[in-house]
Amino acid sequence: MDDAADEARRYKAPALEKGLDILELLADARDPMPFSAIADRLDRSRGELHRMVQVLQFRGYIEQDPGSEGFRLTDRLFSLGMRQPRTRNLVELALPVMRQLVQDSGESCHLALHSRGEMVVVARVESGDHLGFSVRVGYRRALPSTASGAVLYAFQSEAVRDRWETLFEPSLSPDALAAFRALAKDVREAGLEQRPSPLIAGVTDISVPILRGNAAAAALTVPYLERRQPLHPAKDVADMALAAARQIADQLVQNDERL
Repeated sequence: MDDAADEARRYKAPALEKGLDILELLADARDPMPFSAIADRLDRSRGELHRMVQVLQFRGYIEQDPGSEGFRLTDRLFSLGMRQPRTRNLVELALPVMRQLVQDSGESCHLALHSRGEMVVVARVESGDHLGFSVRVGYRRALPSTASGAVLYAFQSEAVRDRWETLFEPSLSPDALAAFRALAKDVREAGLEQRPSPLIAGVTDISVPILRGNAAAAALTVPYLERRQPLHPAKDVADMALAAARQIADQLVQNDERL
C-alpha cells in the first residue's frame, strides 16, 4: 500500500493489522514457519509479535507443529467461512445430489469455490468402490492450474474475471494469461472442462459449473479414474455430472426465491 493510500485510510488498528499480517503470511507458507522467520519476514521485532502469536494460537487460528516447532494455520478460518449462509446452504443442497452422482457413476466428486484467486474444495463425497481418488476438503490451488478453477473463472462476467486475474499468485505472464483466457472461452462454449490431472497419472478431471444466474457459484468436479474395465465411459460420467450440476442449480434458484 503506498503512502497516499495509507493516508486515505480513515481508521488504523496496528494490533489488528499485525495479526492479519501473520495470518496472511502463514496462509502462503508451504511449511510451518518458525517464530523468528515470521518476525523477519514481516520486518517486525520479536517483542511486538510475541503476544500476537500467543493470542492467535490460544484462539485456535494458528498452531505449533510438533516436529518443527514452526507455526501454521489451522482450519478455523475455513470453518468460519463455511458458516456463511450462502456457502452453508450451497453445500447442504449439493451433498445429497453429490452422493447420488457417486452412486450412479462409481467415481468420487468434490465441490469447489473461488477464494482469493484460488479454488478451494468445500465438500467431497468418496466413491464406495474398492478403487477411487478423492481430494480433501480445504485443498486449494491457483485457478489457472485446475479444471475446477478454469470452470469457476470461465463462467463469470468480464468484470469479475478481470478482478480475479489481479489475485493470481504467482501472476501470469501476458502469454500465459492470454492462453488461460482462450481456454476459458472454450470451456464456456463446451459447458465443462475435461483434462488429465496435472498431479495424478491415470486421472481425468471432469468439472462442470453450478450456475447461480449466469455465473458459476461453484464447480462440481469428478476425478475420473481410468480403469482397465471402466464402470462407465468418461463421456457418460460427464453427462451425469452436468445433470447433477443442473439439479443443484435448480435448487439454488428455488432456495434464493424463498429468501
